[in-house]
Amino acid sequence: MKNKALKLFGLLMLASVALHAEVRLPKVISNGMVLQRDKKVKVWGWAAPGERVTVSFKNKSFKTTASGGGDWQVLLPAMKAGGPYTMTIQGSNRIELDDILIGDVWICSGQSNMVHQMELHNVRYAKDVAEANNNAIRHFWVANVANMQDVQQDVPGGSWKKADPENIGEFSAVAYFFAEALYQKYHVPIGLINSSWGGSPIEAWMSNESLKDFPELAKIAEKNRDTAYINKMQRMGGVNRASAVAEDKGMKEKWFDPAYQPKEWRRIAIPGYWEDQGIRNLDGVVWYRREIDVPQAMPNSPAKVFMGRIVDADVMYINGKQIGNTGYMYPQRRYTIPAGVLKAGKNLFVIRVTNNAGKGGFVPDKPYQLIAGADTIDLTGYWQYKVGLVNVPKRGAWQGGGIAAQNLPTALYNSMIYPLLNYGIKGFLWYQGESNTGNPNLYAKLQPAMIKDWRAKWQTPDAPFLYVQLPGFMEMNYLPSESQWAAFREAQASSLDMPNTGMAVAIDLGEWNDIHPERKKEVGQRLALIAEKIAYHEKDIVATGPVFQSATVDGNNITVSFSSVGNGLTTQDGEEPEEFAIAGADKVFVWAKAKIEGNKIILSSDEVPHPMYVRYAWADDPVNPNLINKEGLPAAPFRTDKP
Repeated sequence: MKNKALKLFGLLMLASVALHAEVRLPKVISNGMVLQRDKKVKVWGWAAPGERVTVSFKNKSFKTTASGGGDWQVLLPAMKAGGPYTMTIQGSNRIELDDILIGDVWICSGQSNMVHQMELHNVRYAKDVAEANNNAIRHFWVANVANMQDVQQDVPGGSWKKADPENIGEFSAVAYFFAEALYQKYHVPIGLINSSWGGSPIEAWMSNESLKDFPELAKIAEKNRDTAYINKMQRMGGVNRASAVAEDKGMKEKWFDPAYQPKEWRRIAIPGYWEDQGIRNLDGVVWYRREIDVPQAMPNSPAKVFMGRIVDADVMYINGKQIGNTGYMYPQRRYTIPAGVLKAGKNLFVIRVTNNAGKGGFVPDKPYQLIAGADTIDLTGYWQYKVGLVNVPKRGAWQGGGIAAQNLPTALYNSMIYPLLNYGIKGFLWYQGESNTGNPNLYAKLQPAMIKDWRAKWQTPDAPFLYVQLPGFMEMNYLPSESQWAAFREAQASSLDMPNTGMAVAIDLGEWNDIHPERKKEVGQRLALIAEKIAYHEKDIVATGPVFQSATVDGNNITVSFSSVGNGLTTQDGEEPEEFAIAGADKVFVWAKAKIEGNKIILSSDEVPHPMYVRYAWADDPVNPNLINKEGLPAAPFRTDKP
């Protein structure tokens, strides 16, 4: 058999360079990985069967021989935090890795709120981005690849990045602020392995073994291992998508060009959706245009334009020049305007908006501004619009799409978790759930099953598992009501029954119109507080806000007791506690009068003479969940009337 060059696991490689006999590598690869302290460290890879491999690290050598299948592994002794160090791996070729640190490694996983990079929040956190320069905080992105058929032995690529001005924009914001808080307290290197995928449901991150108690999901996973079935579904999705008018008139006629003479354009407001402004059920392309008067001095300063959020995709032009584009709905549109594009006087702003399903247009309650130096021009108000393209569904065609592998059971575990199982870790960070809010009862079982399985797979039965409870989102309701998102938060909280788990409450950090709220720093810092208590064993720290403990009825009052009150209960705005509702035997909830007495809340209502049940912040997006402890941490939503 042809001799294979030694191949290291992808996390050990710079820029995911695969090692083969045909590839000559540099002798020093400065990849900056972080290894887990105080635990034995596995170093593993692949070589020719029977090939002798020597790993040298910190003046010690560890020898092994590759198996008949080409696998090899050595086990380094547990080491204290420190570095930088150099590691060499010698087989038929030699690999040298330097700038290695020993500290704490955290697996960061979930969906888009764990993905969201610092660069997407660089307006709110401009100072943090500008000052980020910590060589001891490192971040590794696991490339997004799904595999429905089988587990993969290696990640497809990636490289370790340092928290410096060049790379900080790529860091997960939640993960970075978590690491920064821990480093400031313990001065131990922090490695963040980020294995996340926007929009992914929890079942995609679970192994076959963990789905054994969920027969419907296991059945889907089994079916998806049949490549013939998958190929059939992909073909159906490809040929039966809605057909579109062959050409966008706006592109053909260059509606973005200042030389174009507009005809038959209509008035429309920004922000707002076109389905709410006289256009019925249009999927396709709508063009917006408006002339903006720019003062004489404004073009002399660096300029940027904020266009809120747009559903779904957009391309923006100013004076005929494309200055930015975004391919999907979630990022805020913040485009830098190149020098020389703006001019004093009238400037033509044109936006091409593409929407494929649901309402299209501009999300309300976001910034819409032209900014240059100290000057700001408001871009909200009436614009002109014209439809450039209409998507027309095929008559009689199956309207299903292809298979989105990343959303299916086991597909991300196989390719983005399994390859990491040999890598020593401190614990897990998890920010996920938005894609599972439709079935809270199932999630209450899935999350504990995944936690148990991940711990078993990593052979760390007590590894801290810290997660984020979903923040407020969607329209506010000023009456007590049922809420699926509230029920989902309850399902998330049920995992706290497992040892060494912690939940960061984020009910106060949401935005009604954005599933990706800006306030990521508080999320990361709250996770770090919980880590201090659970992972770093700080016994005296108050790590969370008030947590419901009990409710007792005394006449027409209900007295609610809490744990984790710290130095006492208070409210974040200095007013009486809000968002408490009570009900009698009929379970018809009304708002309650609430007052703080010591470490308890006394609730009553003239409408409920015999109260039995209480709810707090029980809504998709509660209006003012203001109960906190004096440490400033919010109370977790709860109810006492769970079926």
